[in-house]
Amino acid sequence: MYRYDEFDHQLVAERVEQFRGQVARRVAGEITEDAFKPLRLMNGVYLQLHAYMLRVAIPYGTLSSKQMRMLAHLARKYDRGYGHFTTRQNIQYNWPALDRIPDLLQELASVEMHAIQTSGNCIRNVTSDQYAGAIADEVEDPRIISEIIRQWSTFHPEFSYLPRKFKIAVTGHKNDRAAIKLHDIGIVIVKNAAGEIGYEVHVGGGQGRTPFIAKKMSDFVPAAQLLAYLEAVMRVYNMLGRRDNSYKARIKILVHETGEEEMRRLVDAEFAKIDASQMLTVPQEEIDRIAAYFAPPVLQELPATSASLDSARASDSAFDHWVTTNVVSHVKSGYGIVNISLKPIGGIPGDASDAQMDVIADLAEAYAQDEVRVTHEQNLVLPHVKLDDLKTVYDTLLAHGLATPNLGMISDTIACPGLDYCNLANARSIPLAQEISNRFADLDRQYDIGELKIKISGCINACGHHHVGHIGILGVDKKGTEFYQISLGGSADENASLGDITGRAFTEDDIVDAIENLVASYVDLRHNGERFIDTYRRVGMQPFKERLYAE
Repeated sequence: MYRYDEFDHQLVAERVEQFRGQVARRVAGEITEDAFKPLRLMNGVYLQLHAYMLRVAIPYGTLSSKQMRMLAHLARKYDRGYGHFTTRQNIQYNWPALDRIPDLLQELASVEMHAIQTSGNCIRNVTSDQYAGAIADEVEDPRIISEIIRQWSTFHPEFSYLPRKFKIAVTGHKNDRAAIKLHDIGIVIVKNAAGEIGYEVHVGGGQGRTPFIAKKMSDFVPAAQLLAYLEAVMRVYNMLGRRDNSYKARIKILVHETGEEEMRRLVDAEFAKIDASQMLTVPQEEIDRIAAYFAPPVLQELPATSASLDSARASDSAFDHWVTTNVVSHVKSGYGIVNISLKPIGGIPGDASDAQMDVIADLAEAYAQDEVRVTHEQNLVLPHVKLDDLKTVYDTLLAHGLATPNLGMISDTIACPGLDYCNLANARSIPLAQEISNRFADLDRQYDIGELKIKISGCINACGHHHVGHIGILGVDKKGTEFYQISLGGSADENASLGDITGRAFTEDDIVDAIENLVASYVDLRHNGERFIDTYRRVGMQPFKERLYAE
């Protein structure tokens, strides 16, 4: 895990004090809300429907136990006793008083965390694979280059006022758990024929009003030249990106309107100039210095199987289900990767109480090498747990409402805050996620349905990633009434695809029944244990649509 150096500490401390003065002037009425807006956004503060909201950065989704305990403390002291984990591996506090946020940020800085660049037209928090450094067949731990990108992009003078917000994701594995093709820049760590580490770079992905899958700009950028290449992409965007129309300001629109080949030519030309200067060549010693912070933990040599685990699974069916669903094989024999679902049946997706965060911190310290990860699907991970310890971990999670065995299932829904919190939303997302969860509460039924990813957005901005849900749901407003539009066939993995709209939208009274209809159609249509997404790709929209809209 990366540790701040003296420059990081000074940078964050100075920003806190700067913002303290800005907040004081706003509270005193010396500056208007319009004048305050760009200042608060640079510090992760939004004005939502009912109150200010603070978004805290969790770079590449990695937390220590100490940091998790601080997040719990902040929830108790400054909020209403909970935090909301987001699809950018961040955490949001929905109810802090504006005049107390500087104190909150000061406490946050004491554990090497901040809220800088979690909002505004800048490069946002860099996200990555939640299994980094723990999963087999990884080319390289993606958090290393993610940290290098973080250092390069924070307060970069050319990229503090971009045409629009900018998001970067990195994966080091063939299985994409970071949704890199849905980002402004998506990076895949690869090896060339000579065995050298480099980067496959995708540009122009995104969701929102006009969704696009990113285009591959380069098959292989050498490791030492990646920042130069990223700078080239950013400069082209900064020069040519639309600033006259916020709906057309994202780089995905620039790539689409410029064309893939021409965009590649522009980036390559800019890259040649930057690379020739060697100003952004990353020295190998600096790469090595940062990589040392992500050295694999020293794990014990253990057998591949555990007699105590096998016995516990045989005697406790609920535990057996949880292991099957929520525990993933570790690269190291005798260990597992534990996924903690923040989607209890009928719960609010992504929420965790202060007490739950404290429990997770304790478990991480005792059983997971002092690490917690945040996933872009709004869950948490304990990355390095002995197989012998799984039952103890499970029992503790179960006692605190954190052992729902539904990872990847229909109740493991992504949902944005929707109209309950967001002043941009057209419809509620959270109550719908809860209704769907309750409708499909029976776990045996969920296991029979298998992997099915539902994603819900309360407006076209797509914060709930509805475009890439196997079943995507978009809330729309029709003359003051909430309706929900359904799309099918989306995916955010290495085979990324955008969903197809089924047809007319459904009322809030009919939408859960419509989802029930789609699930029943899938069960009837599937072959040999196919997942929902596989069945949809095989048979297409028509069979689903015919039953969905049958009179």
